[in-house]
Amino acid sequence: MNNREDSQNPTFITLEAAAEMNTGTRITFVPGVQALYAEALKNICFVKQIPITRVLHPLMGIDKETGEDRQANLYNLTKQTSLPTMLHEEERPRNVWIEQLALAERIGAEESPSIIPESFELRAEMYGLCAIILAEDGLVWNMRILNDGPLGRKYGYSKVASSSAPSKIINALKVIDAKLKSQEKLNSKFLIGDELSAVDIYWATMSMCMIPATEDIMPKTKQNQGMLAGFEAISKIPDFANIISPLMRDHQSNILKTYCETPAILGGDPL
Repeated sequence: MNNREDSQNPTFITLEAAAEMNTGTRITFVPGVQALYAEALKNICFVKQIPITRVLHPLMGIDKETGEDRQANLYNLTKQTSLPTMLHEEERPRNVWIEQLALAERIGAEESPSIIPESFELRAEMYGLCAIILAEDGLVWNMRILNDGPLGRKYGYSKVASSSAPSKIINALKVIDAKLKSQEKLNSKFLIGDELSAVDIYWATMSMCMIPATEDIMPKTKQNQGMLAGFEAISKIPDFANIISPLMRDHQSNILKTYCETPAILGGDPL
């Protein structure tokens, strides 16, 4: 267990309350759900020892009672609706992983590890791997357009895009696996260099979409059981399963259990 929080039932404040605050760091979450980008940012903040206030992220769709778009206030605040939104002090909202990472590195505790390498050579390598995992047309992006649905359409689902997604996912997985193998030869358990960096945290978290995490890492809730079942199904797709190596599994477990919040605190309704 690597957990600084005492409660499995954390408090969530409203988006409106978070927007009115002018101190502290606030991040939007869906209670009980390990939305991967939000979970990754939470792990980044955990490593950087940044206290966070959890904010209710408005759900997609129209409110049946009011007939209004549930995410209208979020859009008015940030001009986008993606999860997570990160607010800090009175600064502008951050919604893109690369900006969230830069902010977390800047505001993290002085004694926390630096997760953006000083070496520009390693930094270029780290950001390149992060882009393969996190950025537009990267691994997670293509995971989301595998199937038609509200989330898939938000990320540009089409029959043409979906048909090319599996090969892009496979290529991304091959890059990660090859990198871990080359690092193993250097006696390193990290994706770059010989120290923890942001790409280790991002990959270990994001990899849960195809390497299902054990319950001591990711507990089941009423809200996330469907998502976990979906991740389990994806992990069994032969073209993906054949690439997932023991090194990739070991890296996920080592990084999450050693450095991140485990078991994850999600709120919601535990099962």
